Amino acid sequence: MTRILVVDDEPQILRALRVNLVARHYEVAVAADGAAALRTVVDTSPDLVILDLGLPDLDGVDVIHGLRGWSSIPIIVLSGRAGNQDKIEALDAGADDYVTKPFGIGELLARVRAVSRRASIQEAELASIQFGDHVIDLTNKTVSGDVHLTPTEWHILDLLLRHPGKLISQRQILTEVWGERFVKETHYLRQYMAQIRRKLEHDPARPAHLITEAGMGYRFTP
Repeated sequence: MTRILVVDDEPQILRALRVNLVARHYEVAVAADGAAALRTVVDTSPDLVILDLGLPDLDGVDVIHGLRGWSSIPIIVLSGRAGNQDKIEALDAGADDYVTKPFGIGELLARVRAVSRRASIQEAELASIQFGDHVIDLTNKTVSGDVHLTPTEWHILDLLLRHPGKLISQRQILTEVWGERFVKETHYLRQYMAQIRRKLEHDPARPAHLITEAGMGYRFTP
């Protein structure tokens, strides 16, 4: 059974999420502040954390940094902070996804399922990723249908496809592909994403798999 830790200082949120998650056969623990969240992760090793940013003792971004110092546990931020900068900071700190309040329980559960699937992906699966009409092998760097990608295109695609469903920030992609000096060169990224879509998407103008999250980054949807 998947174990989920919900971290939020609003008792009604904790109750609602516990009821909905337990009803769907998740095992649920709760914490009302950042220090309790960090202790609970150490003590119980949950499979996933749902984390509010506005905690009474620690900022949620600091909690993410604290966890990422030693753990790769999936983290979904659930926050009332709707600004793009807040989302970018959380994602850059290591969050796997970001949902804003007020939220639909259906959307949150879909994000939980996606993050859970992503966390359990095995290396063997990377050799056969379905992308529309194509099969992509990240291990051997091949695409069915005689599609050829440049090394830079492979680097971007590899980053997205290894994390299906996860929102990857523009800053993270630019840093990993081009380096820290290029974090503001978003036009590079837009140009390469357009090239990749032309090669892989059935309709590049209306991509079904490489989705833009405006002002934040990109997400691979299988």
